Amino acid sequence: MRIDDRPGSFARLAAAIGEAGGSLGAIDLVRVEKATKVRDVTVLADDEQHLHRIVDAVRDVEGVEVVNVSDRTFLLHLGGKIETHPRIPVKTREDLSMAYTPGVARVSRAIADDPEKIWNLTIKRNTVAVVSDGTAVLGLGDIGPGGAMPVMEGKAVLFKEFGGVDAFPICLDTKDPDEIVRTVQVIAPAFGGINLEDISAPRCFEIERRLRESLDIPVFHDDQHGTAIVVLASLLNALLVVDKRIEEVRIVTTGCGAAGMAVTRTLQRAGATWIVGCDEGGALYRGRPGLDEAKREYAETTNPENLRGTADELLAGADVFIGLSVPGAIGVDGVRRMADRAIVFAMANPNPEVDPEAIEGLAEVIATGRSDYPNQINNVLAFPGVFRGALDVRARTIDAEMELAAARAIAATIADDELAADYVVPSVFNRAVAPAVAAAVAEAAERSGAARRTRTPAPTSAGLP
Repeated sequence: MRIDDRPGSFARLAAAIGEAGGSLGAIDLVRVEKATKVRDVTVLADDEQHLHRIVDAVRDVEGVEVVNVSDRTFLLHLGGKIETHPRIPVKTREDLSMAYTPGVARVSRAIADDPEKIWNLTIKRNTVAVVSDGTAVLGLGDIGPGGAMPVMEGKAVLFKEFGGVDAFPICLDTKDPDEIVRTVQVIAPAFGGINLEDISAPRCFEIERRLRESLDIPVFHDDQHGTAIVVLASLLNALLVVDKRIEEVRIVTTGCGAAGMAVTRTLQRAGATWIVGCDEGGALYRGRPGLDEAKREYAETTNPENLRGTADELLAGADVFIGLSVPGAIGVDGVRRMADRAIVFAMANPNPEVDPEAIEGLAEVIATGRSDYPNQINNVLAFPGVFRGALDVRARTIDAEMELAAARAIAATIADDELAADYVVPSVFNRAVAPAVAAAVAEAAERSGAARRTRTPAPTSAGLP
């Protein structure tokens, strides 16, 4: 901010910040101008709205001009969050001749003669494309490919930090499934896997299916399968806490989009037999008018009693609620009608389907997608390890057996004697999770035939062609 260089100016500024509830931090002099001084003032605020109130109060101070406002989150993103670095030095003419021309021609010819050598002689072996069209970004909806970029960059950071996987954001300026599929197909030779992200339903189902059918590398829609893996892992542990079996519990879900449908399918593969899914119109049942193809297929394989009603009504006697929808999807009274020792996973972000504090004592195990409550269900527990394991065995796909293995590995990182109602999900910073998931996924891929090779540590240098 630019402040008049006269007695009392900064005091008035500090008073305005204090009266708005802000706390002064660092104060740095940027430069001295004629009759004014430019200072960089750091203020601690409770949240974004509080920051705006502080800024408005400062703008009302006579002799103070606000030049620029930022916060730590925006500063973290300045210039983007990822960059590339060479793995080899190029300091001499000899280095240059091997890394590039003329030496590189021999390597290119070796790959052309034997395409499998691309796995050893390029970055393909450890690289994943994070692909989005920006149509379903976080809770923001369709904000376009540019708006999606910070999220996809963040995904790349997590891939590297937790799985040692090099990932790159590919944000596409099209919503046409044909164009998305074709684009991913033509860039696929450079990557060892494709992570689809934040593509709206139902298009995401078709896009993933077509890519899985046409590519010989893993294609993984994290909003579907990553969520499903972590939900299953959390539920397996929660059921141990309440002494119930997945084959016997009654499960009600809200949200029948990409995540909701994938979670249901994964739970069914793990043994769940009684699941009723609900959208804004209530239960999905066979014969319900107005359902799209995906929801009709869902209704055909769930809701064994073909029940109708709202989510709150269906919760009567249910053992488990899984929310992948919106705030207010269920009420406290609905939870109150659940069976004894109930499990509630309310994962809408930032506001859960029901206030966790309002249902304390009504449900024995409560989990959310938030970091400020116990039992945070977060996809970062799954996707780094899943891709690490898939890349280690050069998997052709990520199949159902690999996903189930990943879920069981996540669950097993909490010892039985450590399990508790407020500890059924490992911390996202538990460094034992990704290696355990990677090993389990690789072993499952070898058993199912998805692996091209057995899991071995990546060599530090390539052998001769």
